[in-house]
Amino acid sequence: MTNTELKRNCLITILALLLATLIAYLFYLATGSANNISMIYVLAVALIARYSSGYLPGILASVISVFIVNAVFTYPYGKLNFTMAGYPLTFLGFLSVSIITSTTTTHLKSQARQIQEQERLLLEADKEKMRANLLRAISHDLRTPLTAIIGSSSTYLENGEELSEKERNALVSGIHEDAHWLLNMVENLLTVTRIDADTASVVKTEEPVEEVVAEAVTRLKQRLPDISVKARVPDEFYLIPMDATLIEQVIINLLENAARHSGSSDPIELNVWPNGNMMQFDVIDYGKGIAPERLSSIFDGDAAYSREGSSEAFKGMGIGLSICKTIISAHKGTITAENHGKGAKFSFTLPM
Repeated sequence: MTNTELKRNCLITILALLLATLIAYLFYLATGSANNISMIYVLAVALIARYSSGYLPGILASVISVFIVNAVFTYPYGKLNFTMAGYPLTFLGFLSVSIITSTTTTHLKSQARQIQEQERLLLEADKEKMRANLLRAISHDLRTPLTAIIGSSSTYLENGEELSEKERNALVSGIHEDAHWLLNMVENLLTVTRIDADTASVVKTEEPVEEVVAEAVTRLKQRLPDISVKARVPDEFYLIPMDATLIEQVIINLLENAARHSGSSDPIELNVWPNGNMMQFDVIDYGKGIAPERLSSIFDGDAAYSREGSSEAFKGMGIGLSICKTIISAHKGTITAENHGKGAKFSFTLPM
């Protein structure tokens, strides 16, 4: 025990016992009876055990309380007297109750501290896992498009005169698409900076659900003009605590993921509905679905989710899906992926 803790324990013990004595004296003056005064000291002992460190302050306060009750509130007043009929039993009972109360309170406080430490360690483990997943996704998702850009640009520079106009346009178009995708990925990574690194939490404000959905779809259509989205929101007006920018990014990521990898031109459904005390968002496509072996790890930074490999595999939103999970976890929500028989379904929930 440090000197600071020792001084703090002494101060807490002295102040609590003085306050208990004052209250007990006022109670004695008001009632003329000392029958229930011991309970005041039991409460004082419990408070001392709660706010001091270690078992000693509470046990010491228990012993001191017994002597205070005996000297101040038991005849003959101002003197210690343990010879009165029945008092030794009362003395032992009061002392036992006080010590048990003290040790129990201290033990519970110690357990609470251990639980808090375990929760802190779990949070640290989750943060480390999140960082590892992001780094793994970045190592894959950055390397492949950059390699494609370098390869296409080298081909254009070295063989540009020998290529047809159609081939040159295809190379430039590929470079443009890959660069645009890298820009989108950087936007995804920047969203993580809005999440508090120490607490893995976000600053939330009450936001209208329908406005957040509308803004996300509008932003996505600027990026993918040909995408078809059927959005359904509740008729009732809902305000949900969230970081709107982050949730919009989640919706955009999931919709873009479906548009790029479902392999279907059918409209993508975005359904928002209240589910108990949560607001649920479902993104449903009618394409290839998700490979079963990918379902359990799809939010851990894996590259693609389609059943078939393709040249577009690097755009499987490994970073995007991992960030979606990070954002939803920071909102104390849940996110899942499943097949619904005719395609893939991504769902996430936010507390209302």
